Amino acid sequence: MKKLWYSAFIFLGILALLAGGSSVTQAQEKTLILATTTSTQDTGLLDVLIPIFEKKTGYFVKTIAVGSGQAMTMGQKGEADVLLVHSPAAEKKFMEDGFGVSRRLVMHNDYVIVGPAEDPAKIKGLKSGGEAFKKMAAAQALFVSRGDNSGTHSKEKEIWKVAGNKYEGEKWYQQTGLGMGQTLNVAAEKKGYTLTDRGTYLALAKTLKLSILVEGDAVLLNIYHVMEVNPQKWPKANIAGAKAFADFMVSKETQEIIKTFGVDKYGSPLFFPDAGKKVEDLGK
Repeated sequence: MKKLWYSAFIFLGILALLAGGSSVTQAQEKTLILATTTSTQDTGLLDVLIPIFEKKTGYFVKTIAVGSGQAMTMGQKGEADVLLVHSPAAEKKFMEDGFGVSRRLVMHNDYVIVGPAEDPAKIKGLKSGGEAFKKMAAAQALFVSRGDNSGTHSKEKEIWKVAGNKYEGEKWYQQTGLGMGQTLNVAAEKKGYTLTDRGTYLALAKTLKLSILVEGDAVLLNIYHVMEVNPQKWPKANIAGAKAFADFMVSKETQEIIKTFGVDKYGSPLFFPDAGKKVEDLGK
């Protein structure tokens, strides 16, 4: 009798382990890792969109907000399933190297150059980002860079190239290695200039003593794409979840939310929906 009882106990234990393993597998299949830029997090956009996506699909999204460069590195290493980033040149290379299976246009906003109201470099009202950077370098005015290989940092380096000035290693040029919100706080504290996406600046403007000094240059356009990681390189990637999220980001419902996000609080949207458009038509 004892042997029969013991055998039954073992059998039930095995069934429980198998059931538990099945639950773990199902949980893994329903967990989606999103690597994205800090601006989508700092503006609060993801706080609105992700709960809607989770409710509609049953997926649980684990969001990792880093610079676009770091997000793509995660994708290259198979540490993320889907990316929402804003560094077009690096994104194209990511796709060319076979790390992604799809890259779709989602939205845009723009970059602005902000700084203290006193504006020691006298850049306010300039229409060229390159000219503004050139004047800041000439005045040796403090410039605070993210320095984190993010989309914003890549854009900043692009503008420095246009300006033609030496900046790395200069005392007036400081790198934080931090996200956009934290870098804005450092620039405000030190009364320096920085390059920021408009959305993050508007979301934090009340706590900052920084003014928008330069805007409107075509080079300051800030474009976001969603990319799904290639399962041929990373078979364990949640490609079904990645596609569901990418489809959600370009859906009519989501694009309508993006269109009005921020209007009630800031008087203007923080992003402009672009699904289905051509990049060359943006900002016109």
